[in-house]
Amino acid sequence: MGRDPLELDATAMRAMANEVVDMLIKRNSGLRDGPVLQMATRDEMELRLAEPPPREGQDFARLIARLDRDVLPFVGHFDHPRFFGYIPGAGTWPAALGDLIAAAANIDAGAWREAAGPSQLELTVLAWFRDWIGYPAEAAGILVSGGSAANLTAIACAREALIGPMSPRIVVYASDQTHSSLARAARHLGFRPDQIRVLATDDQFRMRPQDLVDAMDADIAEGRIPFLVNANAGTTSTGAIDPLVDISRVCRERGVWMHVDGAYGAFAVLTERGRGQLQGLELADSVTLDPHKWLAMPFEVGCLMVRDGATLERAFELHPEYLEERRSGAPAVNFADRGLQLTRASRAIKVWLAIQTFGVDAFRDVIDRTIDLTLDAQRRIEADPRLELVTPASLGILTFRRRGSGGELPDAVDRYNEAIVGALAKAGDVLLTSTVIRGRYAIRLCILNHTSGDSDVVHALERVASLDRSDTAAGSATPGADRASRQGAIATGWVDGNSVTPAQLRTVSVFTSLTDDQATRFLGAGREEAYAPGQSITERWALARTFYILLEGRLSVRVGDREVNALGPGDHLGEISAIDWGRDFSYGRTATVTALEPTRVLAFPAAALRDLMSDVPEVDRGIRRIAQARLGSR
Repeated sequence: MGRDPLELDATAMRAMANEVVDMLIKRNSGLRDGPVLQMATRDEMELRLAEPPPREGQDFARLIARLDRDVLPFVGHFDHPRFFGYIPGAGTWPAALGDLIAAAANIDAGAWREAAGPSQLELTVLAWFRDWIGYPAEAAGILVSGGSAANLTAIACAREALIGPMSPRIVVYASDQTHSSLARAARHLGFRPDQIRVLATDDQFRMRPQDLVDAMDADIAEGRIPFLVNANAGTTSTGAIDPLVDISRVCRERGVWMHVDGAYGAFAVLTERGRGQLQGLELADSVTLDPHKWLAMPFEVGCLMVRDGATLERAFELHPEYLEERRSGAPAVNFADRGLQLTRASRAIKVWLAIQTFGVDAFRDVIDRTIDLTLDAQRRIEADPRLELVTPASLGILTFRRRGSGGELPDAVDRYNEAIVGALAKAGDVLLTSTVIRGRYAIRLCILNHTSGDSDVVHALERVASLDRSDTAAGSATPGADRASRQGAIATGWVDGNSVTPAQLRTVSVFTSLTDDQATRFLGAGREEAYAPGQSITERWALARTFYILLEGRLSVRVGDREVNALGPGDHLGEISAIDWGRDFSYGRTATVTALEPTRVLAFPAAALRDLMSDVPEVDRGIRRIAQARLGSR
């Protein structure tokens, strides 16, 4: 029998390990002095790395050196102390070694029989999490790859617990600040676009419980079944926390599953102020947690906790003959029966090892310190006349922007701030990313890394405040951005008989940049409709997605008994529900619109507007800005 060509002796393994460890220690020790982000084109990377596999083995030390030179520099260093974009993620060395142990031991943590030790370790870690969020003893959970997998697992679990096979009548409710993973999960679990209710948020970007009640009532009246509410414990854009206690009350009264996406913020419960802000987390039927965020675990590890733990196994367990085994004593836990994976790595080792090494108080201190750094950043922004705060600090996130010069149009200020973010990414010394707040571009500062300090935050703010315009190429204002100057022309009658010309369409503020060809194609998708006084064009909570341009007449826009807008010739409506929120899910109608006098409109399918927005960035920005402004008035 021949020699095993993949076997290494102890001396060779130790030498290889030393090469890897030395390289990683050097990398981590010098991280602060290097760039936060180093980008490269596809062509550049192919020149470095595209090649056929070798017939014979290569020198390991040279391979590690090559990784260090050609691969590892070209990443976003999420663990860099000046990485303030997206969701940062600085792991710890003990946790990284935990991943090494799990990989080198080649553990399959799917079944108890093959992984009793790692399985019990995972149960221990899950018990810690259970106690931290205030769940009862019968709660159960599973470690997964991240928040996206946890959210998908939660929806699948809830559906099996409450519904069984997929039904076209069930409805999920989520705020417009909900993470995109919910849309992805719902799409792949078979939910149609009309089965996700996207609810507008309040002025603090939180779900409104009364809107939730009203939306459920509207669905029940149409024969639909309210099924699941996704509440947020720290949104990605602003760190907002939904009113969890009030939402749980609505869900209990109506027999609806309450899931809390706490992937970003839920571990703040380890601190005193976090527990206060997250009151009601313990009332949820399921909670998503992400140890690779505030618990400083290396990517990837997420967690789903379910209050009634038995429902998790009932949702996923299968027992084919080739996996049957006799059990004695206390019931064993096969984690393959709690989620989608059969073969699964042990993620518990790194979590257990890091928490045991440092102690819970160390992680509690890190969470408090990063929240304090964000509050201090807010004070600095408010004191700096070059900057303006957009949303205040919440769970380590705030948004801000560079002020424009006097009289500068909003679109120009947006492009200026966008150029600042791009210039900083190119420079590489600090990374900030962006979001859109009520239709306006905002720079987002997220402080999560245990490596970040006060000097790093000050550096980031000063870079935004001091970057010269000549370094950003901000550009000029969008043509036609000043809508007020055109209102007179619109109101004097821009409709000629039963047709609208491209020139007339361009008198509508959001369409001023259209070419004749673009306008003609868009107008070709429209149809004319007429409404009598008192007739509704749209009803609040309706799922229709038509976009309208008002040709003639007057319209009243109402939310309940309150008029929130009045529209005349040249105005448009329906842009909120026409916009794709994600994976073809969208808002329902956010208001009831009624004709006050004989009225004519041009009606366009939502797809036609979205196609136009995709082709013409100026239209996309204008529509989204107006939609966000109108959402704020609801």
